[in-house]
Amino acid sequence: MTLKSAIRDALCAGERQGAAYRLEWPPHGPSGAMGARLGRRTGTSIDFQDYREYQPGDDLRFVDWAVYARTDRMAVKLFREEVTPHLDLIVDGSRSMDLEGTVKGPATAFLAGLLAAAAARSRCTRAVWISGEGYQRLRNDALPPSAWDGPVFDSTHTPEQACDWLPPQLRRMSMRVFLSDLLWPGDPARLVRRWMVGGAGLVVIQVLTREELDPPPCGGVRLTDSETGETLDMHVDESVVRLYRTALARWQQTWADACRSCAALMTTVVAEEVVEGRHGLDRAGLLVPG
Repeated sequence: MTLKSAIRDALCAGERQGAAYRLEWPPHGPSGAMGARLGRRTGTSIDFQDYREYQPGDDLRFVDWAVYARTDRMAVKLFREEVTPHLDLIVDGSRSMDLEGTVKGPATAFLAGLLAAAAARSRCTRAVWISGEGYQRLRNDALPPSAWDGPVFDSTHTPEQACDWLPPQLRRMSMRVFLSDLLWPGDPARLVRRWMVGGAGLVVIQVLTREELDPPPCGGVRLTDSETGETLDMHVDESVVRLYRTALARWQQTWADACRSCAALMTTVVAEEVVEGRHGLDRAGLLVPG
């Protein structure tokens, strides 16, 4: 499928701006495979840490034979694990993320490109996952964002449904970032817990348009569900708008509570501001200049 030019342009713009930032990792630190930083677990770097008793199956290369000669006991050298931090970027691929006549899709692509470029500048590996009928890894996601084959927002399923069918293969102790409008009925706490399992941290970024945050009273309208195609005719006046604002605030608080209970972070960004380069992720503590 050909990537929309607006999405491609937004990926490139995010990549350019991301080159000025680094990812800010949670206090307990990132972990991953062999690489550029020292972790807390034992591994196979050259930084000696301690000894332990030899156990059948241990690599004999790490036996300290000088200790064995002195004590007649076999001891294995332990080293600090050298790790490369890893970002798992999880993107809501549902149709509501790229509504016709809005910049929501480009804003989401901009954020994905921004975070990927900041991860590269932080010497982090990464994987980008897009929801659909399950989660699939984005093709070419190891390349710069300008070379990605996506994201394409064409799924009729919610991110929660996709996770039930085929969850993303998130790396142990990776930093997870979830990009979504969060506008589907479900159980936020359940999904947040799943994203947090085995991870170093989770940031949920809600992407909404100005109209989704504060719709105007517009009289008689026909509303169409972007995923199901269902329609609803209604009259939108000030009282309906007030009810909507209250419901949205309550739903956002439900997500915020779910994140707080798992020590995850949540922030909401305005799509129109994002495409203008005012993403706000530095104020949210996820990115730092450099």
